[in-house]
Amino acid sequence: MADLLLVHGSCHGAWCWRDLIPALEALGHEVRAIDLPSHGSDPTPVADVTLDSCRDTILDATSRNTIIVGHSWGGYPISAAAEAAPEAMRALVYLAAYVPQDGLSMVEMRRRAPRQTIHDAVEKSTDGQSYMFKPDKMHDLFYHDCPPKTVPYAFARLCPQAIAPQDTPLSLSDKFDRVPKAYIRTTKDRTIPTEYQEQMSHKAPEAMRHTIATSHSPFFAQPQKLADLLDKIAKDLPGSQV
Repeated sequence: MADLLLVHGSCHGAWCWRDLIPALEALGHEVRAIDLPSHGSDPTPVADVTLDSCRDTILDATSRNTIIVGHSWGGYPISAAAEAAPEAMRALVYLAAYVPQDGLSMVEMRRRAPRQTIHDAVEKSTDGQSYMFKPDKMHDLFYHDCPPKTVPYAFARLCPQAIAPQDTPLSLSDKFDRVPKAYIRTTKDRTIPTEYQEQMSHKAPEAMRHTIATSHSPFFAQPQKLADLLDKIAKDLPGSQV
């Protein structure tokens, strides 16, 4: 049995793991999902959200035995957590996620992708502090292969995404490097190009790189398949007793 902490991506919340959590629990794992600051039930004002506060929210929920799964933008705060306290976790799993390069922000990482996929799908708030995805773009961008009933479920819960933490560079050292890592690449992704994911996945050993034939939202599209992959990763980690 593994202890898994699930960390959502932009504009989402702990709610997005609704279908994955029972699938993982059925495999015998302990599973928790958290809301990052200003998301879900967290009351933090958007203007107060920082990369450090996202990092600290994750560290508050981990133990040295925790496998932290970060989706999409979630790859940044889980990496910041590993840099700050590598002893506070067992491993990182990047799920269709950004793996930071030293000194770059997530915004800079996104701009380095071989294809820009979201430039016409984003609408900034009038104060310039956050953004949302345009409703008419969401289905094709995130949920094009998900069961129809999940789309209205997600639409009703999406929230503004603070820009500041995504525009904050992250410095990394050997502390980050020594945390074991795995990557799950989504091969039908229309948000983060799958070829860019393949490039970023090389931060993990070859044996810990996996693919799933879904959109950017495998937790809705194929929750059982995703649970099986996470189960395999937990078992394949060095020193695993799962």
